[in-house]
This record gives sequence, C-alpha cells and structure tokens, in this order.
Amino acid sequence: MLHRTEGLVLRSFPFGEADLIVTYLTPDMGILRLFAKSPRKTRSRFGSSLEPLTHAKISFWGKEHASLPKLTQSDIISSFQGIRDSMDHFFRVSEIVELTLHFLPERDSNDKAFALFLRTLHHFHEGTGETLVLAHYKIKLLRYVGFAPKLDGCGRCGQRGNHFYIAHGTVLCEKCASGTDTPMRIPVAVSALYRDLLTWDISKIKRIKPSKKLLNELSGFLDIHIHYILSTPIKSKVLTCSR
Repeated sequence: MLHRTEGLVLRSFPFGEADLIVTYLTPDMGILRLFAKSPRKTRSRFGSSLEPLTHAKISFWGKEHASLPKLTQSDIISSFQGIRDSMDHFFRVSEIVELTLHFLPERDSNDKAFALFLRTLHHFHEGTGETLVLAHYKIKLLRYVGFAPKLDGCGRCGQRGNHFYIAHGTVLCEKCASGTDTPMRIPVAVSALYRDLLTWDISKIKRIKPSKKLLNELSGFLDIHIHYILSTPIKSKVLTCSR
C-alpha cells in the first residue's frame, strides 16, 4: 500500500553499504522509520532530501503495520541548511530532536507536536531568540505529551504555592507538602514566564525579552524536571554545555 505525507528528518543511520534507515516526524503518523534504498550512492534520486532537519513531501510503500516501510519518493519543501551551517544552532536543535524522540512514541500521531517542531525550526533558521525558543519548545512539548509541570497552584488542593516537588511534578502548598521530599523554590518571575510560554504561540514570544538570568533559571528548572522524567541525561545537552 502506498502512503503519502510530509515529514521532518530527525536522524538517519547507515544500513549495509549504501542504504539508510531514516527517522521522520510526521503530522499524521508521528515518529516513522523508513528504509531508503541506496541514497548514499552518487546518483541516488533522494539526494540531499534525507539530510537532518529537512522538511519534505514523502511517499512510502508497505503494509499498514510494517515495521520498516520503503521510502519511494522525497521532495524537499525546506532544507533548513542555515541551521546545519551554524554549529550553535545545530547543537540546540539536536537537543530538540532528542527530546522529541524520547517523548513521542512511534506511529502515534501528534499534529500539534509536528507543527511546533516545524515552527521552531523556522525561528532557529531566522536566528530568533534561540534560548527562549528552546525553552518554549520544551514547555509546549511537555504539555502535548502530558508531562508539563504544574506551577499555577497546589496539585492537590489548588491553593497557591511556590515550592515545586520534583517527584510530584507540581507545586504543593505547605499543608499538602507535609512528609514529602525537599522542594525547589520557584521565583515568581520564573513562574510568570513559564505561564506565558505555556499559553502563547511561538509567534508571540518575539514580544518579550526576559533577562539572561531569568531564562537560565527557567531553563535549569525545565532540565531538572525533564531529567527526572526520563531518568537519563540528554546527550546533546551535555555536548552543548561542554563547548
């Protein structure tokens, strides 16, 4: 059966001497792995369309539940070459790719996550507020997969609080927190920025210019939350920090 969709290349792995296994993020099929025949040969018709981050219209052949359908066509919509040409941008986007692969299961459609990823790539390509854009992506992705931290009130009774309990994924008031682990204090400014990024579309974040200190506090909090959920460090984050 022939299928057609659009996809963003997240990564690819060599298979044999000339073939590739290509992992896509698609709007209607979620994470999708496809077999690409001989794209590493000089005269391959796929050419540069299988480069990381490429947005393309794709066709593939295989039964509905085939584990590795065969890619038959790939036509570039956007190459995002500018991101690959910038080491800083590429490392930051690599963190986004890794998070996406961790949080989104294969063959589970999530058109919101696809649209978020695509718009985020456009912002990186334009060089717009990279750290803020990265924080926005993390927050929205966590929301779409059901892991967004709750900062707007106690997760048990709804009362106000500013101490976040990592094992619970929420702030807790003093009464409800009795007997729990040591919390993280969330400054009011961090909570406010988080709330804005949680509710705003990416096109709106150009309007705000939070301080570097505030952004670092929010990013640090998000990284701790994500690390707890995944129980593993993000490899691309480690590489970025070591540069």
